[in-house]
Amino acid sequence: MNPIINSDELASILHYPELIIIHAGNNAKDIYDNGHITNAYYLELNTDMSDVPQDYKNGGRHPLPKIENFITVLQRTGIEKDSHVIVYDDKNASNAAARLWWMLRSAGLEKVQVLNGGLQAAINNNIPTTTNTSPERTSGNYTFTEWQLPIADIQEAETFTRKDKALIIDVRETPRYNGETEPIDTIAGHIPTAKNYPFANNLNSDGTYKDPEELKQYFIKIFEGYEPENIMVHCGSGVTACHTLLAIDYAGLNIPKLYVGSWSEWSRNDKPIETTRTI
Repeated sequence: MNPIINSDELASILHYPELIIIHAGNNAKDIYDNGHITNAYYLELNTDMSDVPQDYKNGGRHPLPKIENFITVLQRTGIEKDSHVIVYDDKNASNAAARLWWMLRSAGLEKVQVLNGGLQAAINNNIPTTTNTSPERTSGNYTFTEWQLPIADIQEAETFTRKDKALIIDVRETPRYNGETEPIDTIAGHIPTAKNYPFANNLNSDGTYKDPEELKQYFIKIFEGYEPENIMVHCGSGVTACHTLLAIDYAGLNIPKLYVGSWSEWSRNDKPIETTRTI
């Protein structure tokens, strides 16, 4: 299934009984309460999609939750094996929506799509919105035993810095990569050997994803000379990196490894840091 759905396409399937719509947010419950797609459920990055540690050196700012906890979230939302799940956020999928897409796919669900352009695209296309609480669904029974998309931990990330023909992609904004500024984490810079391809490169000027063929040519050039298993994508805390993983999947290419801990973990563990561009 195409991982991206446009608002006009969503409008045509709103009556499907197997459809489950999720508003994914990062401290955005107030945005949801002020208006969301009718019948959409809210899931929060910091609780439903992460197991935030007291010390970010232990997995970064947004480690994946325990599988049993995420199963509880899925079942509470009524998700079944054959559910068609549409995920959106209010930030053009650069935040929680792409992370939730990755998690649902990694949990083994196949019919998962992200709304191109997010909440604003839905509003622009007259998709019904409401401030009312969505009705409770019958609990689902979906379960899984392990994450099924490739993941890298901090040890493998360090191995990548010394490995021939390994590619580390940093999708943060270039000033953060360069070490010029760091608005979130404690230390500025980037992982040695990482190359900077900001997630914004995936988007058109209106915040929608670029055409899949254009994305395909963009990533083929980046990946040239590297095997899929030797490509790792990261960001600040394993969230925005999923935006690029979504774009890669949309382009029809193999999904690389996600370094979930990302810079928030790496920078707190006395690992080598570079502050000059390597490309």
